[in-house]
Amino acid sequence: MYALLVLALTAALLLCISVGSVSLPLRDTVQVLWRSLWHMEQTPGVSANIILNVRLPRVLNVALMGAALSLCGAAMQGLLRNPLADGSTLGVSSGASLGAVIALAFGISIPGVSLGGTMLMAMGFAFVSLVLILSLAYAMDRSLSTNGIILIGVIFSMFASSLSSLVISFAGEKVRSITFWTMGSLSGTNYGHTRALLLALLVCGAVILRCSRELNAFAVGEENARHIGVNVRRVKLMILVTVSVLIGVCVSIGGTIGFVGLVTPHMARMLVGPNHRRLLPASMFLGAVFLLLSDLMARTLLSPIELSIGVVTSLVGAVVFVVIFYRTRKGR
Repeated sequence: MYALLVLALTAALLLCISVGSVSLPLRDTVQVLWRSLWHMEQTPGVSANIILNVRLPRVLNVALMGAALSLCGAAMQGLLRNPLADGSTLGVSSGASLGAVIALAFGISIPGVSLGGTMLMAMGFAFVSLVLILSLAYAMDRSLSTNGIILIGVIFSMFASSLSSLVISFAGEKVRSITFWTMGSLSGTNYGHTRALLLALLVCGAVILRCSRELNAFAVGEENARHIGVNVRRVKLMILVTVSVLIGVCVSIGGTIGFVGLVTPHMARMLVGPNHRRLLPASMFLGAVFLLLSDLMARTLLSPIELSIGVVTSLVGAVVFVVIFYRTRKGR
């Protein structure tokens, strides 16, 4: 199964690099990538410049973001035992988006670092949102119950979205760019963003993958997990923090992209089953493929007009989720 997932991801990467406003032969794409991998001199022409400087960084960022968002969704669904949960259930995504909108609206930046101010604000607001949500949930229920966290997260999401709308209304001539960014876009991303996404995914992803056994224990209930030796509170906090970091980094680079963390874990569960040892890696592969194909549709569907990737994922994800939900209910 993993061999098929690797093959699907490789095919999606090559397809997205080759197809665009200027379509390139697959042979040229493979040749340019091979020469670049081994630091060989490129053949003269515009293909190498388009592939290495325009499409490759964007495609890599899309794949990494899809893997990160899907991993967050699978982890949150396992942790909260809720098939409708994803990383944004906590409200952290809305908090990170609020921080990024403030940075974009008021021109907060770090000299010499592309999107540095936006990333810093998004991550900072993600952490503040997490602390606030967990503090309120703890005040309501000292056991940090799942229902309490979800309730506070939904309320906070509505509050943060209202504040974002308020900030956008004072953004002046930046309203258009901010509005497009809030719908999700990875145009203009570069290798610096690739390094940030890769580092966040390696560190946070390793923590989440190491918790796969504990997530399996959560499937039979928190009390049963506690009885077999799982430190429920520590595992919850660890996963919530790592999910918040990943979402903060993703939102700061690509804006708010919905349905990836909600749909792809369900698709992975249908392929490999509910065991998180297999489910989490499979979700990452499927999330990368799903977002790559969505980005390709956003770039080519109405070419030369580029759609927001968040619009495509919402449209496609909503239909896919309804189909999956219907088939699951019918099977039961």
